[in-house]
Amino acid sequence: MSSFVGVVVSDQWLQSQFTQVELRGLNSNFLSARNQSGKVTLGDLPPMLCKLKAFKDILNEDDIKAIFSESSSDMSEEIDFESFLRAYLNLQARATAKGDSKTSSSFLKATTTTLRHTISESERGSYVAHINSFLRDDPFLKDFLPIDPSTNQLFDLAKDGVLLCKLINIAVPGTIDERAINTKKVLNPWERNENHTLCLNSAKAIGCTVVNIGTQDLIEARPHLVVGLISQIIKIQLLADLNLRKTPQLVELVEDSQEVEELMSLSPEKVLLKWMNFHLKKAGYKKEVTNFSSDLKDGEAYAHLLNTLAPEHGTTNTLDTEDPTERANLILEQAEKLDCKRYVTPKDIVEGAANLNLAFVAQIFQHRNGLTADTTKLSFAVMMEDDAQTSREERCFRLWINSLGTDTYVNNLFEDVRTGWVLLEVLDKISQGLVNWKQATKPPIKMPFRKVENCNQVISIGKELNFSLVNVAGSDIVQGNKKLILAFLWQLMRFSMLQLLINLKFHALGKEITDADILNWANSKVKSVGRKSQIESFKDKSISSGKFFLELLSAVEPRVVNWSLVTKGRTDEDKKLNANYTISVARKLGCSIFLLPEDIIEVNQKMMLTLTASIMYWSLQTKTEDSESNTAENASSEASPAAASDGDIASTTSEVEKEVQEER
Repeated sequence: MSSFVGVVVSDQWLQSQFTQVELRGLNSNFLSARNQSGKVTLGDLPPMLCKLKAFKDILNEDDIKAIFSESSSDMSEEIDFESFLRAYLNLQARATAKGDSKTSSSFLKATTTTLRHTISESERGSYVAHINSFLRDDPFLKDFLPIDPSTNQLFDLAKDGVLLCKLINIAVPGTIDERAINTKKVLNPWERNENHTLCLNSAKAIGCTVVNIGTQDLIEARPHLVVGLISQIIKIQLLADLNLRKTPQLVELVEDSQEVEELMSLSPEKVLLKWMNFHLKKAGYKKEVTNFSSDLKDGEAYAHLLNTLAPEHGTTNTLDTEDPTERANLILEQAEKLDCKRYVTPKDIVEGAANLNLAFVAQIFQHRNGLTADTTKLSFAVMMEDDAQTSREERCFRLWINSLGTDTYVNNLFEDVRTGWVLLEVLDKISQGLVNWKQATKPPIKMPFRKVENCNQVISIGKELNFSLVNVAGSDIVQGNKKLILAFLWQLMRFSMLQLLINLKFHALGKEITDADILNWANSKVKSVGRKSQIESFKDKSISSGKFFLELLSAVEPRVVNWSLVTKGRTDEDKKLNANYTISVARKLGCSIFLLPEDIIEVNQKMMLTLTASIMYWSLQTKTEDSESNTAENASSEASPAAASDGDIASTTSEVEKEVQEER
């Protein structure tokens, strides 16, 4: 198992400014700046820092040197890691002051910053009420509920990971096989780490942005990170029905098939606003609501909306009242008659609490959307629906892209990639330097030929990477050719996956890895622990039972599979149980995967390759981490860091190379 102990900083305040993910990344950057003597000086930092995403295109090397010189005249001064962190925070503040910070309207893209750790007590209270309501009957958690929002009980309960895993299953039922959750009253550090690993990988699999959160952050229950993650999970639950698949009646908001296509491309928040404005217009309300904050402060929009949706509870008193707080009170009383939960207080409405207002409007939608089933318009939605296979692949690639931490959050894959910009971002994430940003145009793009230029560059890079793109042009992406978009994204995902394996620090001296190597590695692993299961390819029908992957997971980490829970995989129900358990166990181990149980049962060849490669990556990465740890412990204090590292690479490479090449 990978270690659960994070990077420790002696200064507690300084440690609190970073997540564990950030600390590990910065520690690697700091070590990479070591000079020939094995030390790091102020002068060694600018060339490295100017390349980091936080400062790239904002501060150049000379700018950073100038900032350092303000506090120290000696650039040859040796610094330690904590001094480096303080220098980083100073640079981060200076970079932010230059005004190049990027924001996004989507709540799912709003990741927590390290410099803002305050949390809203109203939000915490609202989310605690949600947890108490939805999880009060849970067999395990009922002994710990209700949570008192005025105490730290929420954070104490979150430390074991069970609460967050259960909350994910409430938001998107079936995401986690609860048999994989460690639910003892007292968990050891390994079990706690497993729960949080399962939680984070599952959160990514439902669309949460968790790029700045690590398991150690959750084990420590850092309030701003815990509340931020809970916020995302709850909002995914509340906005789950805001799409044509779940609520086909939403077609009433549009006039023709072209507008249906536009509706499908909107984020859930935008659909919710469109729905709200649709009813407000019918009610004769003249203003357009464009946000869940300032536009709702006076309460007038709420009053008109509720009077239209629930005329039986309608009243003129709400609009006649001039005091905003009193009006907000009346609005909440009226909403309660519809059984809407109180996600907001009168104060939250008056102050324009965006997250809580969004949750409240979503509650109103769930209880009374006021839409009718127009059969003529419903036919538009039916015509636009994808087949099950296309829909599953769209979901997989969309979630994978969002997990990479790109600046653009993808809501509808086929629509959002048509400008080419998202694909360029993904290519840059996978391998920096591939994209010529000077020849790219960022959305919104008014001129169609600019979209074609972006997509042409995407295709050009794909050909450089030896993708199969015969007779494929950028215009195919612009036109939204689903088959070609999925084919390109599969090759991109596969390339990314193989690069991760090739780029492992100690792996096989950078030799190429093929699909056959991955298959042979998996068979060899299973065989090495005395199991008899073997597969001939990633479309081997025997995979559908689910047993092969459970044997593979057990081979790389014996304690992770509870064999008393594994079925024989003969009936459809048994296969589904095994498939569900396989996915959760893989995520619990540390695999970031986006497949569904159906992919295993139906033996989706592409998804079987990604699952195997993810397990292989975890196994080899853990081996290199363990080797690094042993090396650090055994290294002589007199040995230079560079020399010790070189010796390790040679020995560990041969071990890993032998394992991968064994069946070649």
